Order: sequence, then C-alpha cells, then structure tokens
Amino acid sequence: MTNAETISKLNAALKTLIKAYEELQNDNKDLQNRITELEDEVLDLEEKKEELELNKKELEGKLSDLDSKTQEDKSNIDSMLGKIESLLHSRKEHSSSVNNKPKEEQNTVNDDNKKENSSSGNSALDNFSNLNIKMDKEDDKSRNNNDEEDNKLDFNRMESLLKSFNN
Repeated sequence: MTNAETISKLNAALKTLIKAYEELQNDNKDLQNRITELEDEVLDLEEKKEELELNKKELEGKLSDLDSKTQEDKSNIDSMLGKIESLLHSRKEHSSSVNNKPKEEQNTVNDDNKKENSSSGNSALDNFSNLNIKMDKEDDKSRNNNDEEDNKLDFNRMESLLKSFNN
C-alpha cells in the first residue's frame, strides 16, 4: 500500500466520521429540543398542580364552613321541629279530650239502649241498638281516619314550612 492509497482511505474514513458526527449532532439537537419542550411541560404541570392545591385548600375551607353551617341549620331545624311536634301533640291531646267526652256520653246512651232493649224484648229495638253500636264504631273509625288525615295535613304544612326555611 502506498501513501496515496493510505491517504485516500483515511480521507474516506474521515468523511464517514464527519458524516456520522453531523448526524449525531442533528440527533442531539432534536433531543435537546425535545428536552426543552418536556421541561416546559413539566413547569406548566407544576403550575397547574400548585393552582389545584390552592383550589383544593380553598374548597376544603368552604366545605368545612358549609359543614358547620349545615350542622347549625340542622340543630335549628331539629329545635323547630321539636316545637312544632310539641304544638301538634298538644293540639292532638286537646282534640282527643274533646272527642273522648262524646264517646263516653255515647257509651252511656248505648248502655241505656241495651237496658231498654233487654227489658222490652223487642227484636226491632235490638236491631236498632245493634245498628247504633255499629254506627258508633264506624264513626270512631272515621274519626281516627280524619285524625290521621289531619296529621298528614299538619305534616304537609310542616314540610312546606321547612321548605320555606331552606329557601
């Protein structure tokens, strides 16, 4: 091998190395650009994370405020309901005491009718007193139903009152 051949082979090898170096430089630039983009994205994500953490703390504060207000409202509503229920119970007791007086009077009338029927022995009067007793029982049932309906109306009124308090 001569010097000229050696020089040409070294030139070819040097050109190959230079070409490979240029390709590596281009790859390196591309990678550096990608690293810069990723670093920017990381910074953006960190900023968003900080914002979210601040929002979280703010929301947790609002939630605790809401919880305390909810507990306060619940205790207020419970006390109002207790007062309303006590009023309703006093109203029921008053109405039941009024309703009990006529029942006692009706029972004495029915007892008198039974005594009369047994003494007279008349079957028509027996049927009439039995009918009277049945009607009294039906009246009692209808009064109970009316009381239940009154309770429903009162509960509906309570519910509407509570809704108005919530608004």
